[in-house]
Amino acid sequence: MIVKRLRDAGCVYAEDEAALLTEAATSPRHLETLVSRRIAGHPLETLLGWAEFLGHRILLDPGVFVPRRRTEHLANTAAALLHPPATVIDLCCGSGALAAVLTRDGIDVHATDIDPTAVTCARRNLDPTHVHQGDLYQPLPEALRGRVDVIVANAPYVPTDAIATMPPEARDHEPRVALDGGADGLTIARRVTAQAPQWLRDGGHLIIETSTAQAPHLADIMHTHGLNPHITSDDELDGTAVIGTHNARKQRVPRTGTPH
Repeated sequence: MIVKRLRDAGCVYAEDEAALLTEAATSPRHLETLVSRRIAGHPLETLLGWAEFLGHRILLDPGVFVPRRRTEHLANTAAALLHPPATVIDLCCGSGALAAVLTRDGIDVHATDIDPTAVTCARRNLDPTHVHQGDLYQPLPEALRGRVDVIVANAPYVPTDAIATMPPEARDHEPRVALDGGADGLTIARRVTAQAPQWLRDGGHLIIETSTAQAPHLADIMHTHGLNPHITSDDELDGTAVIGTHNARKQRVPRTGTPH
């Protein structure tokens, strides 16, 4: 019965969702509440209270951006560039999923978000003393300036006019501040890029998730700010990111390809 209700509501993986909701429910009444909310368009992950991200169970609170599978490409790209000891900044961290999968021995990770709800959630998934509330770099410890190996940012990149076309579970149940990237989707990415050279060590990397169409424009933005950019993508994950490398000599690198 639950499977049919979910399938009729358009849930593609109705059997899997029914099993997860049943497991999460503490009583028949609670199960009915969860199913009804899912049918109404609430994100499955928010109802469960967690999202799976690269094998990690990330705790999730209502009103927090749900980690996307495509963002695993951003995480994988960053991880390949990290060699302990290293320092990482996760901007627009949301639940802290990126920071959580990048944290390991010898990797010092700091995360920021402007949304207090997201910060509260991220502090459940990360060392709470390393999660900072504020606008992009503003709340970070000054001691990190010029010493960061990798900055990752899954900054909002949906153009403002395109938000209305998003699935209801995102459009209606995730914070607009986590979705709206301005007129061309790159407003926040520009700000992230402009300040990145102040925080990166020489040879450090800024990595920003973006869309395939936006990637060349973001690469140009990085180049304008003295970073050596190139684009990387993963077709299986449908993920795209632009890597900008901080080089004091400002040597040019190809703008497309796979990072070495």
